[in-house]
Amino acid sequence: MAKIGLFFGTQTGNTESAAEEIQKIFGSGLVDLHDVAKADASDLVGYDCLIIGCPTWNIGELQSDWEGLFPELDDLDFSGKKVAYFGCGDQVGYADNFLDAIGILEEKITKRGGKTVGYWSTEGYEFDTSKAVRNGKFVGLALDDTNQSELTEQRLKKWVTLLRAEFGV
Repeated sequence: MAKIGLFFGTQTGNTESAAEEIQKIFGSGLVDLHDVAKADASDLVGYDCLIIGCPTWNIGELQSDWEGLFPELDDLDFSGKKVAYFGCGDQVGYADNFLDAIGILEEKITKRGGKTVGYWSTEGYEFDTSKAVRNGKFVGLALDDTNQSELTEQRLKKWVTLLRAEFGV
């Protein structure tokens, strides 16, 4: 059975909490958690399945730890890897760049050969634009603990069920 590497960056703790919950929902030691503040870019290549977690910070920017690691992704080959994304953001306060960070990461990793899995419907969200939308869906799970915290647990469980099938675990 494939091991899954979950790499997250966090500023306020919301993304870390979501990462820990994803690990818990998967259960049975399937997911290794990595805080990107303490990881090297090369750590990502040790897994066939990846989950990337990043909040969108300021006006459509990567979280600072991901921002530091971002240029190093150019040196990696993600061919043959299934990659899922989740992000935390505020769809009301930042409606013009909701979840841009995961869209930025997904674009680069896809160009480096990664295969995106875990697309998520935009239904139930109210935002104007996002770099995380491809063909009418988010490139991964959209979490908004500022405006829809009551939906987070349900969304996480549904998304992990989807990932289990797409990762084949």
